[in-house]
Amino acid sequence: MRTQPHHAGRRRAGLLAAVLAAGAALAVGQTVGQPEPASAATTLKALADAKGRDIGFALDPNRLTEAPYRQIADAEFNLVVAENAMKWDATEPNRGQFTFAAGDRVADYAATTGKKLYGHTLVWHSQLPGWASGLSGPELLSAMHQHIAGVAGHYRGTVAAWDVVNEAFADGGTGARRDSVFQQRIGDSWIEEAFQAARTADPAAKLCINDYSTDGINAKSTAIYNLVRDLRTRGVPIDCVGFQAHLIVGQVPGDLQANLQRFADLGVDVRITELDIRMPTPATAANLAAQAADYKRVVNACLAVTRCAGVTTWGITDRYSWIPAVFPGQGAALIWDDAYAPKPAYQAVSEALGGGVNPTPTPTSPSPTPTPTLPPPGCTVTYVPNSWNNGFTAEVRVRNDGPATVNGWTVRFALTSGQTVTGGWNATVTQSGTQVTARNASWNGAVAPGGTVSFGFQGTHGGTNTSPTLFTLNGATCRNG
Repeated sequence: MRTQPHHAGRRRAGLLAAVLAAGAALAVGQTVGQPEPASAATTLKALADAKGRDIGFALDPNRLTEAPYRQIADAEFNLVVAENAMKWDATEPNRGQFTFAAGDRVADYAATTGKKLYGHTLVWHSQLPGWASGLSGPELLSAMHQHIAGVAGHYRGTVAAWDVVNEAFADGGTGARRDSVFQQRIGDSWIEEAFQAARTADPAAKLCINDYSTDGINAKSTAIYNLVRDLRTRGVPIDCVGFQAHLIVGQVPGDLQANLQRFADLGVDVRITELDIRMPTPATAANLAAQAADYKRVVNACLAVTRCAGVTTWGITDRYSWIPAVFPGQGAALIWDDAYAPKPAYQAVSEALGGGVNPTPTPTSPSPTPTPTLPPPGCTVTYVPNSWNNGFTAEVRVRNDGPATVNGWTVRFALTSGQTVTGGWNATVTQSGTQVTARNASWNGAVAPGGTVSFGFQGTHGGTNTSPTLFTLNGATCRNG
């Protein structure tokens, strides 16, 4: 579990994302995302790769055993950063005694899945072991050098970039440095010392300073701008600036792009490092739509700046977001909900990257469903399979031909050639013998008259993949489209 994100006192907790009306999120009549190369362009990873940008997420390696978490992590991202596994308290709990088991799991995951590895973080006043906090100035400086050499040296050649210094500036609009143990006992030189040590430890990695509440042009971001300009002028090795972007719905700074650009003009890379956009919970359809627009604004701002390396979200699913524990009554901040269903923000990020609206198949956990209404007088189903070797995917498009809105839907059909369903998306898809049942996700239960809902599933077959011919919607037989 994440013990602390980036502000003192943060702790992670789960949350329940609320229901979203289908009109804001239905993938209508689109080609579904599939796990085969032919459909790879539907993933955020493929879209970001095509633009030469990073799309990353913060990883808790303990979650990789959770099937939907792993499935999304594998398919949707080209960069991974450790949530906690590479921080000081995790890597050097006792002075000079390094432990890299958890960090190595993150690094190994990046290597085996072909993702970039982003290092986080070498020097931060929080999550600092007690032994370091109690050192005098000269001893703390020596310990900092040794820690950077130990950790960055261990991952030398495998990390694309490091957050060398994290959250060095204070809140409050003064532009002052944070009164951390490093600032108190070492003085202004500690930041420069950290960057010099990091360059020695890993000459190839890009070296970054990272902070929050710096997304727009304000006193804090300007203080960091002045620092970076000074360090660059004096030849101190600093290559990039990270903007955490822990944002609130409706409050993306209007000058975000201009802020990124002014740093890029100093000759450094910039990147969005910890993006999430929180809202009051339970979430409303209006807030989820506004959140989607905000995610698109952030991604578009990065894409508009040539030296913006990419965007990283601080996690995958609302289920494990740190937000609710730190901001009671707030949450729903990520682009997959707590049941791993993609939210409107997923579509927005995909569109910003130049893609369509359909995520890689992910929802394998059941979602709460409304009580279905009475069967409508008419429905039409279009079944679109795609087979290869002994695997297949299928998209099912269901049109409501009746005069009333369907509030909650269940679609049933049979797979008669021995096929086995292995996963689904935009619905909870289960199988009993030959019978398959698909129930709406938490956000797409309403289908207006004349409206269409699209869901899909993947499966295996033994060489024959006969398409079903009889479909029912809430018990009513549908026409084949």
